[in-house]
Amino acid sequence: MVQKYRDLFNKSFDQSIYQSFLEDIRSDFDYLPTFRVAETPFFISEKLKSQLLEGCQQLIDFIKRKDFKDLTQKSLLVNYNVPNEDLHTNFLAIDFGICEENGQIVPKLIEAQGFPSIFNFQPQLYKKIVKAYPFLDGVSPFLNGLNEKGYYDLLKKTILNGMEPQHVVLLEIEPEKQNTKIDFYYCKRDLGIPYVCVTEAIKKGNQLFYTNDNGAEILIKRIYNRVIFDELESRKDLRLQFSFMDELDVEWAGHPNWFYRISKFILPYLSGPYFIESTLLSELKEIPADLENYVLKPLFSFSGTGVIYHVQKSDIEAVKQKDLYILQRKVNYAPVVKAIEGSVKAEVRILALWPESDENPTLVSNVVRLSRGEMIGVKFNKDKDWVGGTIGLFEK
Repeated sequence: MVQKYRDLFNKSFDQSIYQSFLEDIRSDFDYLPTFRVAETPFFISEKLKSQLLEGCQQLIDFIKRKDFKDLTQKSLLVNYNVPNEDLHTNFLAIDFGICEENGQIVPKLIEAQGFPSIFNFQPQLYKKIVKAYPFLDGVSPFLNGLNEKGYYDLLKKTILNGMEPQHVVLLEIEPEKQNTKIDFYYCKRDLGIPYVCVTEAIKKGNQLFYTNDNGAEILIKRIYNRVIFDELESRKDLRLQFSFMDELDVEWAGHPNWFYRISKFILPYLSGPYFIESTLLSELKEIPADLENYVLKPLFSFSGTGVIYHVQKSDIEAVKQKDLYILQRKVNYAPVVKAIEGSVKAEVRILALWPESDENPTLVSNVVRLSRGEMIGVKFNKDKDWVGGTIGLFEK
């Protein structure tokens, strides 16, 4: 998308540099992520950047509506309604497919999440890329005039909320088994926050504690929540000493309710050039004759679980809870990234932080996923190169 940097990068690319780049990532914790790290960053033009920011602002305007909680209350009624919800989410992850429409490149909102993404890994990934390719010091993943220090200051403000790091925990289900655990490693190293499995949180009265590396019990005052309830529900083997439905004396960095409120649940409410036609099955007047142009999605799945890409009429008829599924028109992902061989599709996740005291969220950085398959995701990109997770870079 930025021809100058694409040409420079492709000319400079060598498999040995890529392997050294991966080894540099491995060196921090003697660990390489289980997800594939792509060979290249995505160079984002000023035009695409402005479109992404405009789409994000339109979404934020909707989230800030006075009636937003009323509109999304049903999302809690059919899932969980965890006590002590705060005024707004602390995190936004806004996914755009980079698509072609009427011969033009345009970002289309695929999904929005009121849930944290890999906020700690991405700035480190950027540093590794620039180390491997020093000529990329003229581009940056940061938004709103932020540099690395400004980014981390806002990240700490959002997650810690002024508390000592030892009293804030990253809570997850078996964190050492998660694909994103490298993000937890950087979080612990750079923010001083321990990561704790849900089974290791100790409940005493209405308080929670964890055991630190020295064997001492430490009071948990704030939870940086990374727990997905879908996974928690499916893990019948887990034995928790508390329930998320308990009245706990803790603050939340990412209250669980926002995972449901800001989700595919809101897509049918959105309209405009950056949004995709999405219809709740319960409001579908008739099943379209051209189902090959639609995707069937559960509202509250994570990482594409339960999505049916090649929809049949029988798939729609088989859905019992039709107010929990949407039928979404397919979009045409454009192969905008020129690889050494062929071209690659891209999806850009814009990341936002929203400290509790701030009136508005701040767009801070991004995650990019590259794909050669028909969909973004690991199972559609097996045994392919120039695909996987990376970062988008803007000209400074």
